[in-house]
Amino acid sequence: MAQQILPPSESWRRIDAWLATHSASDFALLNPPATRNDIQQAEQLLGTPLPDDLAESLQCHDGVSAWAAFLPEQSPLTVSGIMDRWQTYMNVAAENDGLARRPWDDEPWWHPLWVPWAESADGGAQVIDQRPGPDTGRIGWAGHSGGGDFTDSWPDLAGLLHAVADALHEGGDVRGLRPYLTTRGELWWDEDGCEELNGHPLRVAPIGLP
Repeated sequence: MAQQILPPSESWRRIDAWLATHSASDFALLNPPATRNDIQQAEQLLGTPLPDDLAESLQCHDGVSAWAAFLPEQSPLTVSGIMDRWQTYMNVAAENDGLARRPWDDEPWWHPLWVPWAESADGGAQVIDQRPGPDTGRIGWAGHSGGGDFTDSWPDLAGLLHAVADALHEGGDVRGLRPYLTTRGELWWDEDGCEELNGHPLRVAPIGLP
């Protein structure tokens, strides 16, 4: 029987509770909810509605106030960050023929229907693919030197947030990455058995709430 995926608002409720208990510094970085007007401005710029699960997520938290790693390999953008990223990538793609798929790449460098919702530590964008078809809503990477990458992609944002909440409350991993806490009490995700980050010790994150 397939696991029922919780809506983003419920997953965020669980993530929030865990962060507030075990990583107060990360919890403090979460922004208040985005307004419906904020989301409508973004949709007007992009020319398409935001994915339902992204809109719901933004109405829980309008991204973070500083880069944080409490989601594996990505830090959620604000609505204004989504708009800025999308416009920047559109401008760069237009100047460098980045909207066309090159013969050696499966994907173009950028597509107007990719919605950047998070960023990696090296500045790459994690995007939600809004192109019509069976893969609509999947998560991938874009904005690097090659074309967009949807290898082993999550089918949607709701599934990713659900997996993060489950790992924090029930134990386990998120696609091979497990939760740890740094010496400063910040959440970090890495492979099983990881003991340090940049020369500083890591400890396995506690599971669930007291």
